[in-house]
Amino acid sequence: MDKGYIQQLLEVDGEPVKLTEKKAAILTKAIENFAENGYAATSTSEIAKQAGVAEGTIFRHYPSKKDLLMAIVKPGILKLAVPYFADQMIKEVFDPDKIDLEELLRTFIYNRVRFVKKNVSMIRIILQEIAFHPEIQQTFKQTFLLKVYPNVKERVESLQQKGKLKDFPVDTSLRFILSTILGFILHRYIFMTESIINEEQEIEHVIQFILDGLQYDHRSE
Repeated sequence: MDKGYIQQLLEVDGEPVKLTEKKAAILTKAIENFAENGYAATSTSEIAKQAGVAEGTIFRHYPSKKDLLMAIVKPGILKLAVPYFADQMIKEVFDPDKIDLEELLRTFIYNRVRFVKKNVSMIRIILQEIAFHPEIQQTFKQTFLLKVYPNVKERVESLQQKGKLKDFPVDTSLRFILSTILGFILHRYIFMTESIINEEQEIEHVIQFILDGLQYDHRSE
């Protein structure tokens, strides 16, 4: 985990991040320790020791250990919930007049798989700490509700009106899609240690499972 990775992780909406070597070292060791040992069991003194800085240097950048955690988690949540190509994807791939739900799912899943593979430690921190920190829960909720939900809701309703999707409540459809995709990704890339024999085939099975659940079967008509 180097300075370039940390800088890229913290960048949001293309805004450059000023990162000194010391600050990069602090964030690197904080991520490693929070992911491996958990937030509660990690001390700022240990992070400082591993980063090669005085503990006071951490508090000059981050007033508290919680602030250090949130500095790491907030951009991680944003990038986990909102793919970097989200706006373009909504406009081009999720166009109600020419939508291809199968291709949208494929694009989204492969993008999220690549993100999770590259950010395993970050994902572990979010999963470990979200139940204990209302701030993390609120960040996740606001990110999804403000940046994802309105666009997706509009497109799902459009597909339902065109008879391309079953007329389930939109929230039900979204929960089905997201829980299936996230369940697959977390199980395969965070909780499992063995490699996937045929990753492409497994992803295609996930896509087909979602399509079978949401689309009408016109073969019998």
